[in-house]
Amino acid sequence: MAEEGKRTRRANGETAIYFGKDGRWHARVPMGYKDNGDPYRRHTTRKTRSALLEEVKRLEKQRDEGSTPQPGKPWTIEKWLWHWVENIAKPTVSENTYDGYEVAVRVHLVPGVGKHRIDRLQPEHLESLYRRMQTSGSKAATAHQAHRTARTALTEAVRRGHVAKNAAALAKPPRMEEDEDEVDPYSLEEIQRLLIEVNKRRNSARWMLALALGLRQGETLGLRWCDVDLDNEYLKLRRNRLRPKYKHGCAEASPCGRKAGYCPKRQSARRETKNTKSRAGRRAVPLPGPLVTMLRSHAEEQAREQKAAGNLWIESDYVFTKPLGGPLSPNTDYHDWKRLLEAAGVRDGRLHDARHTAATILMLLGVPDRVIDQVMGWEPGTSARMRARYLHVPDAMLKDVARKIAEAIWGSPEKSTVDKNQDNER
Repeated sequence: MAEEGKRTRRANGETAIYFGKDGRWHARVPMGYKDNGDPYRRHTTRKTRSALLEEVKRLEKQRDEGSTPQPGKPWTIEKWLWHWVENIAKPTVSENTYDGYEVAVRVHLVPGVGKHRIDRLQPEHLESLYRRMQTSGSKAATAHQAHRTARTALTEAVRRGHVAKNAAALAKPPRMEEDEDEVDPYSLEEIQRLLIEVNKRRNSARWMLALALGLRQGETLGLRWCDVDLDNEYLKLRRNRLRPKYKHGCAEASPCGRKAGYCPKRQSARRETKNTKSRAGRRAVPLPGPLVTMLRSHAEEQAREQKAAGNLWIESDYVFTKPLGGPLSPNTDYHDWKRLLEAAGVRDGRLHDARHTAATILMLLGVPDRVIDQVMGWEPGTSARMRARYLHVPDAMLKDVARKIAEAIWGSPEKSTVDKNQDNER
């Protein structure tokens, strides 16, 4: 920091201090660079030299700690959220995570609080938004997704010095109803009814992989034949199928007027699969004998479909495909699941409920926790929490526990009857 009474040239990065014609002390403190690369200097003035030096020290400390507010107009919430989601989050998170962020920003946060300046956003603004979302029909889980997105985006804004506090970290999201995430896994009787209906359908093994082994939708649809070893009765999970995303292929001069997904010349804007992100997710899963038989039959049927399709067949190594080849769409797969439940006369449920069902069956069979974690693909650090979430205690098991407690304390019903008869004889 230079300390002179008159203004002189200074080296780049050095503060210039001078006494002005207005009778005040002035300083120009280098604070970094603008977006276009030009140096950014903060001008400050005080009546006395000592007061100016104190302010210069404060600014230089702020600069060195990386908490310097950028020049120009303060960020609005709308401007920051779009900058964050497109330039910071998108290159660093998975496609699915980005999609969740983008929807929360576009549909809820920007329309709800986007006009506020980032340094004037209050927790109450966000809490009011969450209430409006629920009033308009959004579930508490949707408000929580918006809350998590805002908190993550503002955490980055705080880290970069654009704002002093994270309003989302202080805001209270709505309470999640206990039954909102409650899952009632399918019983063995329901699974058997589904099995009967599954055997009538194309890609029948797809549904039993979910119900018997708990494979996620993306894992099942991303499965390739090179990952399946039917001779040794296991499969390897290495990648996930992503939800398709499209962009227009029609010329700007003659747009089709439809959404990108329905454009006659649509082009894919996303890769089909991605590698499983966690080490636990990349795993080998044993195949029960009946599933091996189903997969062998499925391979034979797929070969017949390919022969019948001829040149129309879209070559791929996917285990589960469309009738003319090519990967299955997750959206189509979801609707097929709903139709399967209805045809089998089984209560409605999410496709992900099949994963809860498989985990619960493994527990009922007495499979060790370590093996359950391996089959389900749970990380060691989170496995206990995931088991608490996915393993459900059926009513029949609770009744069995109650019977054992009764026998331990009061004795078996047969013994109690014998003792009572003996007392009567006396």
